[in-house]
Amino acid sequence: MAHHAPRPPSGRSAPAGPTTGAPRPRWSRFTTALAALIGVAVVLTGGATAAHADPSVAEIERQIDEDWNKLEPIIEKHNATRQDLAAKRREADALAARIKPLQVRVDEAMTKVSALAVRAYKGENVSTINAVLGSQSPSEVVGQLEMLDRFAHNQQQDIQQVVELRDELARQKAPLDELVERLTVTEAQLAAKKKQINAEIDRLQKLRIKVYGNGGGGSLRPAPCPATYPGGGAGVAVKFACAQIGKPYVWGADGPDSYDCSGLMLAAWAKAGVSLPHNAAQQRRVTKSVSRSDLRPGDLVFYYSDLHHVGMYVGNGWVVHASQAGVPVKMKKVDDGPINSYGRPG
Repeated sequence: MAHHAPRPPSGRSAPAGPTTGAPRPRWSRFTTALAALIGVAVVLTGGATAAHADPSVAEIERQIDEDWNKLEPIIEKHNATRQDLAAKRREADALAARIKPLQVRVDEAMTKVSALAVRAYKGENVSTINAVLGSQSPSEVVGQLEMLDRFAHNQQQDIQQVVELRDELARQKAPLDELVERLTVTEAQLAAKKKQINAEIDRLQKLRIKVYGNGGGGSLRPAPCPATYPGGGAGVAVKFACAQIGKPYVWGADGPDSYDCSGLMLAAWAKAGVSLPHNAAQQRRVTKSVSRSDLRPGDLVFYYSDLHHVGMYVGNGWVVHASQAGVPVKMKKVDDGPINSYGRPG
């Protein structure tokens, strides 16, 4: 006969768990499971929202600035390398021009030595010696010996001249060969770096278009440019720089239709008859240091510890600069960026 468990007293729930340990109510298990499901849902929906949320304009601008400040030093280094490459090519051409007439002299000397060798092979030296031995008088013998000595000496001089010219040619040609080899490697590296730079610029440009469309980010000329006219060469340079406002940034360019930062400074001061290198750090080295209190329109303002950016002071706290790809030449406040130093060309 089956035995039935006794009913619990009225109003009390039957035990839900095993008979050992504290009993766990059903509502506790239900709420725990519900809380876990809600937690998973929050994580999933929250994570999905965060993953697909578009960055703000400020975030994209900050990202562009950070990435550009990593890219611009590479661009300025490329400018310096390209400039150095052109100078080395001119050096190589000059060395080749000096070697060419030396090669002609070597060829002439070799031809002369070859002729001496042919004459010796045909027995002309033997004939000379026989003539000496066949002389009838001591004075005649002495004369013939002197002639033979001069002949041998001349041969030796011609051969020595060929050896010296050959060695000189080799000494001058060795650095030329090494230079050409280095230039070839540098050219290949520049070509690869150019592709990387262009790819990075395209990426940053897409971010910029995402923020502004195809427009810019504010007024390009928010104040008079120049604020005051300094006259002289500086006046010519600063007027030129101001006139370029609105033209596009193109890395490696120094006008007339587009510029990068050091290219704009180079072009502006070239109008005043002052030659500057196409590299911001090198421009700093060739310009006279000036203090902040002595700044005048036309002076150069250098930014960042590695001097990878430069603009031109135009007065009243403003500079003109070619900032980055996708942004035209424009004005900005002089303190908009970490200033390194100031320089005055001329």
